[in-house]
Amino acid sequence: MGPMRNWMMCLGLAGTLSACGIEAGYQVDSGTFGNATLNNTQMMNGERSYTQVLADRFAREIPTQINFAFDSAELDATAQQVLTLQADWIRQFPEVRFRVYGHTDAVGSSGYNKSLGMRRARAVVSFFASRGISRSRLEAVVSYGETQPLVPTGERERRNRRTVTQVSGFVDGNQNLLDGKYAQVVYREYIKSAEPKTTVEIDTSSSAFEQ
Repeated sequence: MGPMRNWMMCLGLAGTLSACGIEAGYQVDSGTFGNATLNNTQMMNGERSYTQVLADRFAREIPTQINFAFDSAELDATAQQVLTLQADWIRQFPEVRFRVYGHTDAVGSSGYNKSLGMRRARAVVSFFASRGISRSRLEAVVSYGETQPLVPTGERERRNRRTVTQVSGFVDGNQNLLDGKYAQVVYREYIKSAEPKTTVEIDTSSSAFEQ
C-alpha cells in the first residue's frame, strides 16, 4: 500500500469520526488528560474551592477512615498505621483544618452511641496531637452515632464502627493563602522527595478485623 493511499485513508477516517460527532484523537484522552488545566481554571473563576480541591486529594491519596472493636474507642495497630499516614499528609499543609467524624453501629441506645462516636473522634484527634499536629487545626465536634451506617443492619457491624477524617477548611487568617499560590504550597512535597521514606504496611488479613 503506497504512502498516498495511506494518507487518503487517514483523511477518510478523520472525516468519518467527524461525521459521527467524535473528535479525531479522542481516544488519547483517558479521562484525566487536561484535568490540571481544567482545575486551575475552575479555581481561578471560583467554580472549585481550595478546600474542596484538598479534600478530594486527601480522599484520593490517603485512607480516610479507621474501624473500631465493638463498644470501644481504642485505636488498634491497624488504625494507628492508617492514622500515621493521615498525620504525615496533614503535616504537609499547616494552613488547613481537619475534622474527624465519629460513627457507631446500631447496637445500643442513640444517646450512648452518640457519646461513643464522639469518644472515637476524640481518640483520633489525640493521636494526631501526639504526632505534633496542633489541636487548633483539628475538630472532633460532630458525631453521627448510628445514623449513617455504611452497612444497614441492626447487628454488630465493624464497618459501621469508624471515624472519617476530612479536610474542613483553613486556619483563621489563612483562608486566602492559596489564592494564586496553590502550586507553591503543593510544591513543598517535593522538597523532601529525595529523603528516604519509611514504608508502612497495613495488615488487611481477616484476623486484623476480628471483633
